[in-house]
Amino acid sequence: MVLPFSQNGFLKWLPDKAAIKLLYWAEMDTSLNLKDPKLFSEKIQWLKLYDRNPRYSVMVDKYRVKDVVASEIGSEYVIPTYAEWDNADSIDFDKLPDSFVIKCNHDSGGLVICRDKAKLDRKAALVKIGSRMDKDLYYQSREWAYKNVKRKVFAEQLIVDPENQDLIDYKFYCFNGIPTYCQIIKDRSTDETIDFYDMEWNLMPFTGLGTGEGPKRGEYTPKPEHLDRMIEIAEKLASGTIFVRIDLYNVQGKIYFGEFTLYPKSGLAWFYPYEWNRIVGDMVKIPEQ
Repeated sequence: MVLPFSQNGFLKWLPDKAAIKLLYWAEMDTSLNLKDPKLFSEKIQWLKLYDRNPRYSVMVDKYRVKDVVASEIGSEYVIPTYAEWDNADSIDFDKLPDSFVIKCNHDSGGLVICRDKAKLDRKAALVKIGSRMDKDLYYQSREWAYKNVKRKVFAEQLIVDPENQDLIDYKFYCFNGIPTYCQIIKDRSTDETIDFYDMEWNLMPFTGLGTGEGPKRGEYTPKPEHLDRMIEIAEKLASGTIFVRIDLYNVQGKIYFGEFTLYPKSGLAWFYPYEWNRIVGDMVKIPEQ
């Protein structure tokens, strides 16, 4: 949950620390310990406040980061971009291929997936993208890295997995630049499941991140082709960070970069069983204050 008054109400005018404490209390139903954070969720809030590397503003920019990733690991891992615009009203559907994805560079989750342009409701797509352009993840949840991202809309190639309706997400949790766990998310649009594996591809006894009863666990996912290369990519991209999640796709052995995620679920969700919030939190080595 995001507080309804977080973006345009009084929360917008609160200092970052006060806003983060209020958001944490409202979502997690407990007070936030910033003086001696132990839980993963607490340390993510600490990182929002105190880990402010200017590089992060490019890392979270889903459009501009493509050039950075191409230079670091190679353009063959970057999903091709078809076009970019300054606002939703400028989108020219006629110049796009029959299938594509449209998204905002500063947003999370609010995309338009088009599998057949002839069947696309263009008006609805414009309304959706226009509304996402107004979203502000900095004021909404104080994710500092988004504060200075210049907003754009862009269209990119639709990646299709012939074996799965939804792409399988491979999300590498990297601590001090070292990939440690891979979060697997499957069947997002039908019956979403979430599991974690270590780097030897052993299924871990926890899931997350979520609220309420927590995410549903799925069936065992076979080790992906070229896992070693995925781990190498994650480690290279995570270099120099305290914590980052590197999101990748692997479609029949072809690896694609998805995005950098500095604040999974904005640090406002739990691992299950509960003790894993401390276990994973211990892996986030924040500097002594």
